[in-house]
Amino acid sequence: MIVSRLESALFALKQLADQVSLRLPLENLREQIGRLSSTQPSWPPLRIGNRIATVPVVQGGMGVGISLSGLASAVANAGGVGVIAANAVGLIEKDYFKDGRAANLRALRREIREARKKSDGVIGVNIMVAVNDFHELLDVAIEERVDLVLMGAGLPVKNIPVQRMREAGVSPVPIVSSPRAVDLIFRMWKKLYNDVPDAVVCEGPKAGGHLGFSEEQIDDPEFALENLLPPIVEVLQPFEEELGRRIPVIAAGGIYDGGDVYEVLELGASGVQMGTRFVATHECDAAPEFKQAYLDCAEEQIGIIQSPVGMPGRAIRNEFIARTEEGWGPRFRCAWQCLASCKAEDARYCISLALNSARKGKLDRGFVFAGSNASRVAEIVPVSSLVNELAEGFVARARESVLLGVDAVAASVREARDSGVALVQKRYEELVARITDLRAALHEAVLGMDLR
Repeated sequence: MIVSRLESALFALKQLADQVSLRLPLENLREQIGRLSSTQPSWPPLRIGNRIATVPVVQGGMGVGISLSGLASAVANAGGVGVIAANAVGLIEKDYFKDGRAANLRALRREIREARKKSDGVIGVNIMVAVNDFHELLDVAIEERVDLVLMGAGLPVKNIPVQRMREAGVSPVPIVSSPRAVDLIFRMWKKLYNDVPDAVVCEGPKAGGHLGFSEEQIDDPEFALENLLPPIVEVLQPFEEELGRRIPVIAAGGIYDGGDVYEVLELGASGVQMGTRFVATHECDAAPEFKQAYLDCAEEQIGIIQSPVGMPGRAIRNEFIARTEEGWGPRFRCAWQCLASCKAEDARYCISLALNSARKGKLDRGFVFAGSNASRVAEIVPVSSLVNELAEGFVARARESVLLGVDAVAASVREARDSGVALVQKRYEELVARITDLRAALHEAVLGMDLR
């Protein structure tokens, strides 16, 4: 009923925009009212390929066993996109050091099947392009017919089995950090496969874990998520026009609450990817001590490290990190060369083993990756509660946007009226009266907005 009242008031605004006389010197008023009348009273669903998530939130794929079937299925059941991370997933197997490659494939297959048992929602897999078993892990995801595969830490261009992915109903989704990367991937896919990915994740520099930016770029406003999004949306437009379909952009990195979701959707995104907030849930597959690190950390503890894989990463700095930076390193044995660029010997530790120790709660032998807003986490909650909180925050920000927008329109009309000539004074008075009436109707409607 409330949403219906809001839609009626917004429709009335649209009619008003159509009726504004061109003779009134009100610069951009029609555009102002048009934008306002298109305001979303609730968040839109996220369509990726042939699958639709009623909640436009993709749970970040957090490797080395942080996001497995437990977390992914809970997010899918809540209406979002649940994601199993394939990176070093075999460390949850007892025989990883006997055959790490085989353990990864076996563990990933089992986790996908477990997630399918628990949920009929949207389930995806995150695979790092840079790992040496990328293609084998991708084969497992295709064979198990996951809904989508997110591919980051490298450009997924060469030798991608696109036809088999299409036959299995698997949507390809690259993770990128620049418009240039998007353009390259899409042009090469058109050339090599006569196809393009179904969606794109745009990950900004405030994300947790390994980052696709140099240390200098991380704090450079030019590379902030809000500045990356519009150019990426623009790069995709020619492909959308050619194909006659939407290619959604999913914003990631530093998104914390429902207000953030609203802001990036206003910039052209169709959904968001969130990792940090989902760590702080009961269903996250990590040990309680791993989650507690989020609750205990202060903002100044979250910093950038140089990973053995040759990329900067964002983590909660602890004694383990401090000691390795001073030259100390734990004794370790490399199970197999899982990443060609890894310099574990130079760094004096294996990052997969360190992250796996942290996953099991042994923070003296490892550390926790986290996004820039991890210190804001105050409690561990169920996934369903987190999704409800995000929805409420989105609606609250939408309310604020509607009321501020109506006030801006009314202010524009009053300003023009005050400076108008007598011949059009009456027109202005009538317009102000109509906008005032509409604001009252909108105010009543938005104060009761929710997603029910």
